[in-house]
Amino acid sequence: MELTIAEIAHIVNGDVCGDATKRILRVAAFDSAGADDVTFAMNPEFEKKLASCAAGAVIVSRKVTAATGNLIRVDNPHVAFAKIIERLHPAELPAPGIHTSAVVGHHFCSGKDVSIAACAVIGNHVVCGSRVTIYPCVVIGDGVVIGDDVVIYPNVTIYDRCRIGNRVTIHAGTVIGSEGFGFAPDGGQYHKVPQVGIVQIDDDVELGALNTIDRAALGKTWIQRGVKTDNQVHVAHNVVVGEDTIIVAQTGIAGSVTIGKHVIILGKAGVADHLTIGDNAVIGNMAGIGKDVAAGEVLSGAPAMPHRTWLRVHRDFPSLPGMKKKMDGLEKRLSALEKKEKES
Repeated sequence: MELTIAEIAHIVNGDVCGDATKRILRVAAFDSAGADDVTFAMNPEFEKKLASCAAGAVIVSRKVTAATGNLIRVDNPHVAFAKIIERLHPAELPAPGIHTSAVVGHHFCSGKDVSIAACAVIGNHVVCGSRVTIYPCVVIGDGVVIGDDVVIYPNVTIYDRCRIGNRVTIHAGTVIGSEGFGFAPDGGQYHKVPQVGIVQIDDDVELGALNTIDRAALGKTWIQRGVKTDNQVHVAHNVVVGEDTIIVAQTGIAGSVTIGKHVIILGKAGVADHLTIGDNAVIGNMAGIGKDVAAGEVLSGAPAMPHRTWLRVHRDFPSLPGMKKKMDGLEKRLSALEKKEKES
């Protein structure tokens, strides 16, 4: 596929500066783009290098006034570039149909143009919408409901009765609806508490590879509309993740946590059970969250603290050995003075 710069500008609601008729074949990185490529300037540092960029077109912020080369000025260059990637490099999905090696249970109901690949296993009473793509070795349990335009990559497992919305993408190896970690102390042993709830995934969610989303003990674990997770994220039973929240790799969220809308949780963060994280909060890398987080709060560190406080603490870490040495010296001097005072 190829597009003129004018067509690209129309797609991203941008303004052209330069040759609007030039044809573009591919997208490319800023530093390696050639005459047939489109790229984007993601920040002011790239904007300073526009004169040396060899791309056929560069998507830039509307704030850029330099008229070097062919520019497409937009409100958000990153989002605009993503839209052009989708247009110039569309995803290639398998053709509709059910592979002969797939195993499909009783009373399977599906919409139009469903693709079920080799060695997939579909349970009984599964309902599947239109234009759903199920890759090899996916396992879908009994009574699962899947919406339209869903893509489920290889080796995903969706346990019984879970609910998947429309336009959901689930990457390889993710497990949805595995049992939550529930054990009741019984003397020196633990008695397993059956987990009889479900997982509900709302529309426009994308789950990374090797996520584990546990079913609720009772009720539902709920991933709301527009949530995006990175790889290797764990969400425990009865967690609610609010709309348009981002959860980055290796984060662990303990049971019965409620996360608000538009929250950002960065990599390797840990959230203790039964907490509430307010809307628009930001949790830093490797933060340990042990108490509720207010809306809009930005926290870092373990235990977590306000990000600016953490920056000051982190700055002082290298000075701690010297500070301890000084404190030891002061204690010795104070002890000597006290002893001298008693002797006199």
